[in-house]
Amino acid sequence: AARNGAKMLNAEYEGVKAMSQTNTIRCPRPVATGEYMGTAFCIFEYLEFCGGGSQYELGQQLARMHRATSSQGFGFVVDNTIGATPQPNLPWKDTWIDFYLEHRLGHMLRLTGNAGLVEDKIQDLMQKTKELLSHNPPPSLLHGDLWGGNKGFCKGDDGTPVPVIFDPATYYGDREADVAMTYLFGGFNSDFYSGYEDEWSLPEGHQQRRTVYNLYHILNHEVLFGGGYLRQAQGMIDQILRT
Repeated sequence: AARNGAKMLNAEYEGVKAMSQTNTIRCPRPVATGEYMGTAFCIFEYLEFCGGGSQYELGQQLARMHRATSSQGFGFVVDNTIGATPQPNLPWKDTWIDFYLEHRLGHMLRLTGNAGLVEDKIQDLMQKTKELLSHNPPPSLLHGDLWGGNKGFCKGDDGTPVPVIFDPATYYGDREADVAMTYLFGGFNSDFYSGYEDEWSLPEGHQQRRTVYNLYHILNHEVLFGGGYLRQAQGMIDQILRT
């Protein structure tokens, strides 16, 4: 377990470091990671959270972070976790479609026993996903787990509130995947989307692709929590097949 914990913390360290090094949006700067007497640790800068702050700036700065791309293609330097679920990022992939079908959608379908669906329907889903994701995005640096609970505002150097993001599941992928997740559980307002669009507007068809990207997170919620998430995922698959 300590081994596993060390791997998880190291992946967290690498993810936050990659985001931090873009100098676009505040995150808790990683200081050190390692093991001491059998205990894994990771140290981050202390940030003082506060109220207020501009969601417009949050959107703007996220779009700036997304401009950081990888010359290695789609993936990340380490595998990491999405919640407590293993999230494969390696090997790197040259195309987004290959990455998404194998390391994201295919991975979650394996973990959920094909979401309880027959093989034919899964093949149709894969085919449809391939068609929908043929828009050829650049491999942007993503937060990877951008729901409302992983963003906030902290006191900047001059004491005024600045946007901050934390607790990522970082990888290089389609930036639309980050934006899509912000629609899932609330917490982001119209100012956020205005800020993002004004900085770097999303390409045509992003609304259709949103369901494809969020299916990954709903399947993950089925893995983590069970409950009604499987039915929700099946509904999303039907919606994708109708697009």
